[in-house]
Amino acid sequence: MPPVSTHPEPQVSVALPPHRVKVDRRANGEIRLTSGLARAPQSRSSGDWLRRWAASRSGTVFIAERSGAGWREMQYGEALERVRALAGGLLSRGMGPDTPIVMLSGAGIDHALLTLAAQYVGIPTAPLAEQYSLIPGAHRRLTDILNRVGPAMAFVADAGAYAEALRLPAFDGVEIVTTRADGAPRTVTPISDLARESADTEAAFARVGPETVAKYLFTSGSTSAPKGVITTQAMMCVNQAQIAAALPFLTARPPKILDWLPWNHVFGGSHNFNLVLSGGGSLYIDDGRPMPGLFERSLENLRQHAGTISFNVPLGYKLLLQELRRDSGLRRTFFADLDMLFYAGAALPSDVWGGLRELALAERGALPFMTSSWGMTETAPACLIVHEPVARSGRIGVPLPDVEARLVPTGDPARYELRVKGPNIMPGYLGDDAKTAEAFDGEGFLITGDAVRFADPADPDRGVVFDGRTSEDFKLLSGTWVQVSKLHGETLAGLAGLAQELVVCGHDRHEIGILIFPARPLLAEAGIAVTEADGALVGDDLLGAIRTRLAAQSAKTTGSATRVARALVLSAPPSVEAQEITDKGSLNSRNIRDHRAALLHRLYDDGDPAVIRALREQQPPWS
Repeated sequence: MPPVSTHPEPQVSVALPPHRVKVDRRANGEIRLTSGLARAPQSRSSGDWLRRWAASRSGTVFIAERSGAGWREMQYGEALERVRALAGGLLSRGMGPDTPIVMLSGAGIDHALLTLAAQYVGIPTAPLAEQYSLIPGAHRRLTDILNRVGPAMAFVADAGAYAEALRLPAFDGVEIVTTRADGAPRTVTPISDLARESADTEAAFARVGPETVAKYLFTSGSTSAPKGVITTQAMMCVNQAQIAAALPFLTARPPKILDWLPWNHVFGGSHNFNLVLSGGGSLYIDDGRPMPGLFERSLENLRQHAGTISFNVPLGYKLLLQELRRDSGLRRTFFADLDMLFYAGAALPSDVWGGLRELALAERGALPFMTSSWGMTETAPACLIVHEPVARSGRIGVPLPDVEARLVPTGDPARYELRVKGPNIMPGYLGDDAKTAEAFDGEGFLITGDAVRFADPADPDRGVVFDGRTSEDFKLLSGTWVQVSKLHGETLAGLAGLAQELVVCGHDRHEIGILIFPARPLLAEAGIAVTEADGALVGDDLLGAIRTRLAAQSAKTTGSATRVARALVLSAPPSVEAQEITDKGSLNSRNIRDHRAALLHRLYDDGDPAVIRALREQQPPWS
């Protein structure tokens, strides 16, 4: 971990409360952390947010999506009218808490209105990853989730685009609601026909309370099959009140955001969507993505509607930084009204952090607040947040008001397992009492599987930094623990241009090995020839380059727990059908090791010519 900075922290353009953490150190080595802040006032439901702003900001744009060369915008007053009408249509069908709606397609105005209509009268929704429907190999996972949810209704924006999924027997008896019906493989209901006035709408709204289930959010499945997180109205409303206490500028000026993050994930669908709705702000849906062929669309959208807050993942900011350096007009637009630059998903690389700071200062002589937080689908999501100016990325902050963080010793005196408790934590998983019981410890803390370290061990007010997943860590035969997340990141960076992704292996082995998914386009550009050998890739140039890189990394290590000693390059990419890749695009390492057991066995076969051995000279493998 980098040393703690002794330089003054930067000044930012928004007002922030200071970090004040209450610390309770226990005799068994545990540390309990709580916030010194009081939670902001809490609403009862998402419907209360909508009603409030429809009354006081009726003409303000609530949500917008691309329409041709321009935008389709919907104001708060109109949105409430449509939500009430749609809710009436749902009630006229006899729908309620036991008749969920699955949302198959991505972010859009009709998706938002139907979701809010369901929440308005106490009907759960389940937004699902678009890949489950659009990739035939993922239909098995889609069917499994549908069987668990038991929906009475499904929404798709374009029935023709989802035709193959809609043919699945799991949709028999499920009413399909759509914006565009052309090409539908079965009978559908246009969403305009669903809207129906009902005298029961306001009575049903009055019955919605904190414990009413708002939605089921499915985890990405990076370590196991996706689990349905029960998300209540209280979880959503409390979390926004907690965030508002830590970031009071959000209530001083209604936020405007341009956001591509998908709504089946808690970051985009709960954190960002609810932050806009609870604050009376405006959400412009970015139909681009930080990936080739789609990022250009994001830039086009940004030129038209930059916001007061920027939410993104590190890759998105890396691509954006390159364009901001090139395009002075975009740079002026992006920084003009920017209050906060927020990243999540991974640490923002120091060069990207520094580059954005440099451009902001040059453009307007002041910094937006640059920050991150920590949370999970199970926590609604924010639990820890950085709410003070910091000089570099990496921190995940301090507990939000009413969150208690339990730091459990791991054996490393500076590393702790993180567990959390608070009113924003889920009541459990949909239809899975066993997994729910496993998720909590004897004191009711959610077992997160994540590890943290103090940013400054002498000053808990500075918060903590993320330090990998304890649930992914394993022991070598020597009994030494391997911190997988840290090793994965360092090794992947060291193999840049050669590896697209990799899986760390070595449980109950004498040394660490990796299974590599190659960066095939980059290998081709570099003229590195490869051939396939029973599921592995071989080639003197490729294997030699990887061996050299791993040997250089090995020279900097101090023991077997941080040294990658062997590698095998896989010829086949990760499979969606085999659930080797999640809807977030991350790897399910456990499934890869299970499904490719023969290749894992080969990885530890010193007689296999495809295996790359990368030990330092004169270094015994058992050290």
